[in-house]
Parts: sequence; structure tokens; C-alpha cells
Amino acid sequence: MATKNDSSVTEFILMGLTDHPDLQLPLFFLLLVNYVVTVVGNLSLIYLICLNSHLHTPMYFFLFNLSFIDLCYSFVITPKMLMSFISERNIISFVGCLTQLYFYCFLVNCECNVLTVMAYDRYVAICKPLLYTVTMSPKFCSMLMSASYIMAFPGAMAPPVCMVRLTFCDSNINHYVCDTFPLLQLSCSSTYVSELVLSIVVGTIVIVSSLIIFLSYALILFNILHMSSSKGQSKAFSTCGSHIITVGPFYGFGLLTHIKLSSAVAMDLGKFFSVFCTNVVPMLNPLIYSLRNKDVKLALKKTVKRITN
Repeated sequence: MATKNDSSVTEFILMGLTDHPDLQLPLFFLLLVNYVVTVVGNLSLIYLICLNSHLHTPMYFFLFNLSFIDLCYSFVITPKMLMSFISERNIISFVGCLTQLYFYCFLVNCECNVLTVMAYDRYVAICKPLLYTVTMSPKFCSMLMSASYIMAFPGAMAPPVCMVRLTFCDSNINHYVCDTFPLLQLSCSSTYVSELVLSIVVGTIVIVSSLIIFLSYALILFNILHMSSSKGQSKAFSTCGSHIITVGPFYGFGLLTHIKLSSAVAMDLGKFFSVFCTNVVPMLNPLIYSLRNKDVKLALKKTVKRITN
């Protein structure tokens, strides 16, 4: 192993999801299928939204960006993950590791922001329907999305900057991705400042986005309960259903993944939750919005008919 000095490595070895030989091949094919479905599903949704004019609304504009982020997410994580199943040593350079960590954090932050914006969009649509077109104008939606990407930048910079400050004595990352906690465990220098900074950054992002989403849905629920028409209530719940199903697993598995764990069993459990966050959620999002959405189904039928004709 090449080293900068006696205590700092220049490359890491990603140990992968599991070290059980019997599970390597089944998991490889399972995650490969997951990867293909994720790419095809998100690309298809992006294509449908671009091609069908009746989907050119704020809701689908945000969904377009969510699918784009999930697509990029799968490109950053899954290929290197699949390599760990078919290669003896899945080596990644120090710079490559920090690059993967940056884009991983950047895309997670972007998804947090987009889901928050989508919650606000649903609030305006249900609680202020007469002002929806004026409030959620194309210019304002573009500003919200630009802000979502720009705000993700400083939060994503914190983990790589913290890692650069550390000295690493071991090169074996007990994970399939360059994430903060597995890297911190390899450091032979003090990680107190890095952990403090990361806790503040992650805590701020999660708390702010969660509060906005919670407040939006509290106001939505209050408005729905005061609707006189049961049909209106049903339509409002249906409108929010897909977003709620998306938010739940993303935040749930995300929080479970980043709980600091010490024992080997706990680390394996953390990797298990991480798979759901990095692989399963990006695959489910286009399916959730396709199977539960009449507009997307109609767009799919029109597109298929247009292609076959």
C-alpha cells in the first residue's frame, strides 16, 4: 500500500456490503437489477415530463428534478458498489474517495431541499388553491430549485474538508461507499472537531427541512379537516400521498444510516439501512409517482401510442 508518510494513506479499499462469499453473487445480481430499474425508471419519468405538455406544472417540475437527483445518486454510488462484489480489492484513491463523499453529500442535501420545496408546493396547492398559479410561477419555481442546489453546496463541502484535516492509519473502509463515519473510524488523529462540525451541519439541514415539511403538512391536515366535501378531502390526501410515501423512507433510513454505531453487528445493520437509502429509495421514487398518479399514467399511454404509431 502506497503511503504519503507512515501514518497517512493515499488510497482506500472499500470492503463492500458483506464478506460472506455465498452472498456475493446473489447480491451482485440483485443490486444490478436494482440499478437498471433505477436508471430506466428515473430516465423514463424525466422523458415523460419533458415530452408531455400537460405535465409542465410546478409539481412535475420538482418531480423532474427529484428524478434527476436520484439518477445522479445511482451513478455516484452503485457502480463502485457493484465492483466490490466482483473484484478482490475494490481500491479507490484518496481524492476519488473525497470526490465520491462530496457528490454523495451534495445529492443527499439536494434531495432534502427538493422534498422540502415539494411539501411547500403541496401546501400552496391545497391551502391556497386560488393563488397557486400566481404563487408558484415558473420564475419562482426556478428560483426555488436554484436555491435548493446552491444551498446544498456548503453542506456538502463540510465532510470532505473535515476528512482532509485528518490523518489515516488504516486503508480498509468497512463500507461500500466513502461515508463520514467509516472514514472517521480509520483516523488515528483526533476526530472531535470533525464530528462536531458534521453534527452541526447535518443537524441543521435535517432539522430545518423536517420542520418545514412538518409545518406544511400540519397546515395541510388542518385545511383538509375543515373541508366540507369528502371528495375534496380524498383528492387532497391523494395529492399528498406520493410525497409522504417518498419522504418517510428517505428521512427514516437516512437517520438510521447515520446513527453512530460501534459494534460489528451494528455496523452491518448500518450498511443494511444505507442500502435502502442509496439504492432502494431512488428506485422506488419513480414507481411511487407513476403507479399512484393518473397524469403520469396518461402521459405514459400517450407516449407509448405516439411511439407505436
